Amino acid sequence: MNLTRVIPPEGVVECYELIKPHTGSVRFFYFLRYVSFTNGESMTQIESARKSIITPEMAIVASDEQITPEVLRDLISNGEVVIPANHHHKNIKCTGLGSVLRVKVNANVGTSPRNDSVAMEIEKARTAQSAGADAIMDLSIAGNISETRRRIINATPLPFGSVPLYEIMAQCLGDYKKVSAETMISVIKAQAADGVDFMTVHCGITREALPMTEKRQMGIVSRGGSFIAKWMKYHNKENPLYEHFDALCTIAREYDVTLSLGDALRPGSLADAGDEAQYSEIDVLGSLVSRARNNGVQVIVEGPGHVPMHMIREQVLYMREKCLNAPLYLLGPLVTDRAAGHDHIAAAIGGAIAAEAGTSFLCYVTPAEHLRLPDLADVREGVIAARIAGHAGDIAKNTAGARDLNRVFSDCRHNFNWNGMFEHAIDPEKARAYRHSSTHEKSDVCSMCGEFCSMKGPLEVNS
Repeated sequence: MNLTRVIPPEGVVECYELIKPHTGSVRFFYFLRYVSFTNGESMTQIESARKSIITPEMAIVASDEQITPEVLRDLISNGEVVIPANHHHKNIKCTGLGSVLRVKVNANVGTSPRNDSVAMEIEKARTAQSAGADAIMDLSIAGNISETRRRIINATPLPFGSVPLYEIMAQCLGDYKKVSAETMISVIKAQAADGVDFMTVHCGITREALPMTEKRQMGIVSRGGSFIAKWMKYHNKENPLYEHFDALCTIAREYDVTLSLGDALRPGSLADAGDEAQYSEIDVLGSLVSRARNNGVQVIVEGPGHVPMHMIREQVLYMREKCLNAPLYLLGPLVTDRAAGHDHIAAAIGGAIAAEAGTSFLCYVTPAEHLRLPDLADVREGVIAARIAGHAGDIAKNTAGARDLNRVFSDCRHNFNWNGMFEHAIDPEKARAYRHSSTHEKSDVCSMCGEFCSMKGPLEVNS
C-alpha cells in the first residue's frame, strides 16, 4: 500500500498519510498518521493538544484505553500522558503512557561485544511483541548500531526507544576523552531521523551530584551515567546533555521524539536506595520536565532501580510530585538484591507496587539480569512477569477494563471453560501447554484435585 502525504498550505491544517498494516502483528492495524502544521512545521502531540486538536493517534489510544478523545487530549496537553510516535516512524502501533492509562511494558533488546547477531535481536523483539510487550528499546553497544536500529524498527510496529549514549560509547570504544558535546547532539539527531520514538537522555546527572556517589555501596550503575560522570571529571565541565538541553528539545520537537529523562544515579542496591544522589537527580529532572514541555516536547521520567518494598510508594509519589505528574518509566524496582536468576520476580513484585502508586511504564527485567545477555525464553518470561505486575497495578487503581478482564476469566474458570481461560490469560501459551500436559486433559477438572474439585457439582448438604 502506497504512502501519501498531503502538502500543507500556510497556516494550520490537517494532513494525513495512509499507513500499511504490519502483517506480523497479532491483529491487523491500519493507521492514519496525522501531522498538524504551523507555518510549514509539523507539531508534536502536546502542541496539537494545546491547540485543542485531536489527532488520529489520540483517537486510537483513547479507543484502546476506553476513555474519550477529549479527556485524553487534555491529559496530553498538560503532559500527564504522552504518545511516543516519531513523525518518521511509519508503521507504528500507537500507545499512550500515563498514570490514568493501562500500565505499559517495555522490552529491551540489543547487541553486545560478545553477542552481536542482529538477526537474534530482531527475533527477541518479535518474541517480546508476541508476549504482549507495548514497546521495544534497543540497547545495542556492538556492531553496526545504526543498521541494527533501522532493522529492528522495521521488524515490529511497536513504539521504539534507544539510548543514544550507547552508540556514542561504541563509536569511541568507551573512551570518553574523545567525545565532544557536538558528537552527542549529532548522534541524537541521527537517531531521531531514523524514527526513534523515545530516547533515554542522561540529562539529570550534574557535577554537583558526583561527590554524593562516593558514599554508595554500588556507586553509579548506569552505563550511560558512568560515561557522563567520567566525561565531566576528565573535561572539568558540566554534563553536556544538561547544559545543551534546549538543543535536545529542538531535535525532539522537530521529530516528536519523547524524551525519556534517564536515571543515571538510580540505586544499584537496596543500601543506596533513597540516598541524596538519587533524590538530587530527581529534583533536576523535575526542572527539565518543565523546560521540555515549554519547548513543546513530550517527556517521561525514568526511575530506580533497587528499592526495598517499604520505600517504593513514597519514591513514586515523590517523583510524581517533583516531575509534575509526567509519566514514570521504572526499571523494576527490584525489591531484593539476592534474586540472581529470578530477578524478573523481584522486579515484578516491585513493579506491581510502583504501578499501584501511579507508575505508567515498566521496563521488563529478565531472569538473566546481572548474569548474561537474555535469550528468547528469558525475553518472554521477562515480558510476562512485567505484564502481570502492570495488570495487578491496574486492578488496584481500577483502570478502565482491568477488573472486567478478571471477572471474565473467573467466569470461564467457574464454568470449566478451558478455551475461554486460555483466551483471556496473560500468557495463553503457557496456560495451554500446562493444561495439555495434564493427565486430566480430557476431563473437566485439572489434575490438582481431580474428582474432588470444590466447584464440581452442586453444593449439597445432607440432613
